[in-house]
Amino acid sequence: MGITHSTATDVRPEKIHSRDVDAFPVPTGREEEWRFTPLDRLRGLHDGTHGSFDGKVVVETELAPEVRYEVVPMSDPRVGSALTPDERPSALAMTASPDAIVLTIPADTLVEAPSVVTLRGEGGLSAGHVVVDVKPFAKALVVIDHVGSSVRTDNVEVLVGDGASVTVVSLQDWDAGSVHLTRQHARVGRDARYRSVVVTFGGDVVRVVPTVEYAGPGGDAELFGLYFADSGQHLEHRLLVDHAVAHCKSRVAYKGALQGSEAHTVWIGDVIIRAAAEGTDTYELNRNLVLSDGARADSVPNLEIETGEIVGAGHASATGRFDDEQLFYLQTRGITEQEARRLVVHGFFAEILAYVGIDEIQARLAARLEIELAAHR
Repeated sequence: MGITHSTATDVRPEKIHSRDVDAFPVPTGREEEWRFTPLDRLRGLHDGTHGSFDGKVVVETELAPEVRYEVVPMSDPRVGSALTPDERPSALAMTASPDAIVLTIPADTLVEAPSVVTLRGEGGLSAGHVVVDVKPFAKALVVIDHVGSSVRTDNVEVLVGDGASVTVVSLQDWDAGSVHLTRQHARVGRDARYRSVVVTFGGDVVRVVPTVEYAGPGGDAELFGLYFADSGQHLEHRLLVDHAVAHCKSRVAYKGALQGSEAHTVWIGDVIIRAAAEGTDTYELNRNLVLSDGARADSVPNLEIETGEIVGAGHASATGRFDDEQLFYLQTRGITEQEARRLVVHGFFAEILAYVGIDEIQARLAARLEIELAAHR
């Protein structure tokens, strides 16, 4: 078991921003943003040795009637309107994607039913781009569900208009052996609310990079995550919340579990409060539960504050083994060890699962937890 904590003095070194893959140097693993990632398992997505993008991804949709679905060329002005790639795989996705999916929620529209976009990989290399465009004073819940098999790089942009509210659930439930590098960026408007729920179970290597920027005061961002790494899996989540606008709020809470030999999780939580961001209120939390020997969790919260005129800022991070006292307590009340472990893990994740907000998907994820736990009984 391993754990790392740090509070950096500068979490925003100068970065390149470009759609051009060649503008970025090939990662070596010595860079801060790549130091935990097993580059030799990325199937060439980081260094150009990936081969042709001839894989197939089937798109399946179940959309609320108010939501408009489009497939547009990458030249569409909405594509890249909030996100300019700041790392090589993201630029590769911009270059290699044949088109982009755009979901539009019209202004002043309350969408009660969830909208689900399922991306079903059928093998090979793939690249993609999704834009969720939430117009002012609209409200919606969108699910992007990744299943099947793929070696994939993609981008997700969420445009949250003034006064709008959206929850975006991103599920990484890939088959074994899949690789997924995904960049997810949200621009949150004045008095708007954005909730991100990231759930990662499947795949060989999955690296999710969610970031948030504010386009006006009063913005509120919540970033929640759940991940479960099994033997040999590498699951990495690198977050950045950039408070550059006054009177905005953010909350981050990610929880992970690990079991099996060489299971590895990485959580990096970066928060910047710039000089102009007076009245900021932010807090981030990461918790990891190690269920067996041979697993490692790296957890690095970083907080940079450039102004003292804030409401509050803080972070917490902890990694621990299964609580033997809690297990003993349950066993003394007639609960078997296996059932006690199951109850504790489900309780550990219950809060994050509740944020998904869709009973059917919550039940599916709870069942997925059962499968993970059963693998090491």
